[in-house]
Amino acid sequence: MSNNNESVCEPTTFELVFSLHSESLRNFVYYKCGDIQQAEDIVQDTFIKLWMNCAKVVFDKAKSYLFTVANNAFLNDVAHKKVVLNYQKNITNRSSNETPEFLLEEQEFSEKLKKAIADLPVKQREVFLLSRIDKKKYTEIAEIIGISVKGVEKRMSQALIALRKQIGNI
Repeated sequence: MSNNNESVCEPTTFELVFSLHSESLRNFVYYKCGDIQQAEDIVQDTFIKLWMNCAKVVFDKAKSYLFTVANNAFLNDVAHKKVVLNYQKNITNRSSNETPEFLLEEQEFSEKLKKAIADLPVKQREVFLLSRIDKKKYTEIAEIIGISVKGVEKRMSQALIALRKQIGNI
């Protein structure tokens, strides 16, 4: 067994962490998303992030790190899919009396907005999408992410400032 404070940068320790947690991590994500391929992709990305940040993570903290990173990746995937679905839903609900110029402008704005949201730092994007797409209250977001409500407010404020800079008032 590994020393609790041993760095996961040691290949044998990393392999032990993988063998101990990869299956339960995959199941955790699979139960959330219902898509085994998506779950496996998220788990693979999560272990890559663990390896890239191995100097910051000791054996004792590896499980918590893995589940937090995987959960955040899942939430980002869900938020991204909701943006796409809402955009597609809006296109199909359109009335046909709009001019082609209006439709083009609207499409260009939508593309600009999607790019601006995608360009936000991950922590700001996560808060923004949980609030605006999932319609979560700041207290719920704070609980999901594991930060204070003030932290959520700060990230949301920063996200809105960044989006306004890129596309004007929203």
